[in-house]
Amino acid sequence: MKILIIVPTYNEAENIQPFLLELIEFVDANSSGKDFIILNVDDNSPDGTGAIVQKFNDPRIQQINRPRKLGLGPAYLSGFAWGLERDFDLFVEIDSDGSHSIEDFSKLLQASTPGKLVIGTRWMPGGSVVNWPWYRRAISLLGTKYAALALALPYRDLTSGYRVIPRNVLEAIKLDSVLAKGYGFQIEMVMKTVHAGFEVLEVPITFTERTKGKSKMTVTIALEAFLNITQWGLKRIFR
Repeated sequence: MKILIIVPTYNEAENIQPFLLELIEFVDANSSGKDFIILNVDDNSPDGTGAIVQKFNDPRIQQINRPRKLGLGPAYLSGFAWGLERDFDLFVEIDSDGSHSIEDFSKLLQASTPGKLVIGTRWMPGGSVVNWPWYRRAISLLGTKYAALALALPYRDLTSGYRVIPRNVLEAIKLDSVLAKGYGFQIEMVMKTVHAGFEVLEVPITFTERTKGKSKMTVTIALEAFLNITQWGLKRIFR
């Protein structure tokens, strides 16, 4: 079982080293029958995140260095292409800022089966969010509820970035047709997974707000997601 852990970064110098050390510890403890590779996709971070990753000099840590900040969606698409070319079986999406608990990693892997996208979900029984102000909770909940309604997707955390995707799902989706660059990318991937006839399973996770660095969420990214969802929803209604 070849598992590719894709870690997109932009200005995460304060977080990337402790995150990778914890992730490597998990890999070491769970390597029986599994071949883990960690793939960092760095958007030429001005704070030197990419250089910190390179200093690990660990064959289990690979890197794609992109010329500039190109967005979350394109970063994951680069990682998917890299892994598909090298015959990986499972693809893991995870944030490097400490918000995704490594303790939840095992639950996501155990729930994964061929043909099933597994989403680590905050907004379900057993899931939780730590240290988020009320307005962040409101934005996240309203955003995923709007997307679920507009796209007729019965899921509770469409924007979650903690996921496990089997190879056959990625092969069935036309990845070159995925257009969203920001957090709307996560919604688009669920939509395309369902349209391709695959299952989606939600697993509860604990999401903890970062303590270092800055969130990449901006008004522009939120607006892009809203406009994309609205466009996809109208296409669904009138097609």
